[in-house]
Amino acid sequence: MTLKVIGTGFGRTGTDSMREALNILGFGPCHHQREVIANPETRAHWRAIACGATPDWDLLLGGYRSCLDWPSAYYWPQLVEAFPDAKVLLTWRSAESWWESYSKTILRVVLADTETEESAPGSQLLSLRVFGGRPADREHCIAVYEANVAAVKARVAPERLLIHKLGDGWGPLCDFLGVPVPDVAFPRVNATKDFQKGVDEFLAKRAAEQAGRQA
Repeated sequence: MTLKVIGTGFGRTGTDSMREALNILGFGPCHHQREVIANPETRAHWRAIACGATPDWDLLLGGYRSCLDWPSAYYWPQLVEAFPDAKVLLTWRSAESWWESYSKTILRVVLADTETEESAPGSQLLSLRVFGGRPADREHCIAVYEANVAAVKARVAPERLLIHKLGDGWGPLCDFLGVPVPDVAFPRVNATKDFQKGVDEFLAKRAAEQAGRQA
């Protein structure tokens, strides 16, 4: 099994809904941030890469037919070369709406994250690599977001790339992948309010763990 679809869009551009969609269409399993959170060994590998280790894509992505979201989305330039037959998918929303969602969800986790063996490799990758140590700087982060979109468009051949906007649904995706439209609604999961609830629970758990260590 090898990658058939490589996602290049930032988190909070509909990547979780797209993960569900790709699984429905037969392009799963899909590597997503959820996989990193759920698997301590995977977290350890990605954390090492975020700190400068050379990626072993066969080790990290073996068994997956697609990948989306961070951390893999940060490494899309290497992935599009390593898997030249894979199609490239840029999930997209306006930069301003992306910031609104990111700032209420992922950013809260990044700012609260203290790196442990159980945490996701978010601080190193997002804070230091993706956003250059300025993950809470609105104008800077929007500029980084827009630069990533521009880089994907410039580097990936048009026939290999689909820019999938929030709300585009099945049609463009199925045409791009050459598969029929399924008889189910396009997934819509992990909306901001749902993510916020998960963030609240995560931060409460983290605070309790830290209090327990200090007791």
